[in-house]
Amino acid sequence: MSRASITVIAIALGSSIAATASAVHAQGVINQPRLSAHLANQVVGDTVAICAQKKYNVVAVIVDLEGVRQAVLRGNGAPIHSMDNAYYKAYASASLTLGRNEGSTYEIAQRMAKAKPSNVPNTQLPNVTYARGGIAIKAGGKIIGGLGVSGAPGGHLDEECGQAALDKINEQLK
Repeated sequence: MSRASITVIAIALGSSIAATASAVHAQGVINQPRLSAHLANQVVGDTVAICAQKKYNVVAVIVDLEGVRQAVLRGNGAPIHSMDNAYYKAYASASLTLGRNEGSTYEIAQRMAKAKPSNVPNTQLPNVTYARGGIAIKAGGKIIGGLGVSGAPGGHLDEECGQAALDKINEQLK
């Protein structure tokens, strides 16, 4: 066997072992997509700015699928309780919409209102609200997080500001 043949066989064998090792390693690794810090901060900034133009002082929070805050911005004059409420909306929109076609806390609340009493939780879940103003963030059709907005004089107004900010990055999420 020539030196060139041995080299080719060694390279092929090494590549095969490396591919097998990485495949085995990959089976134990979970890759969870989420917004970049830059994009998350852009969305909360745009949300607060859009609401401020309408004279609403709000807080915007983005969480990943584990409920970890990625970005938070409290607009000037936003009520202090809105910090928690925006987080609860973001958390609920990220976690309670998984596996369903719902895209917001409003849609979750509509489903819960139609549910049989035995299917509705009889205790408050930690960090969850069904108040309007939470929007699931989707990339490639899959939920990757949630945006919560609180402080406007109505959840529908919170939701409008948040959706307008998400619409600005829609092309980047396809």
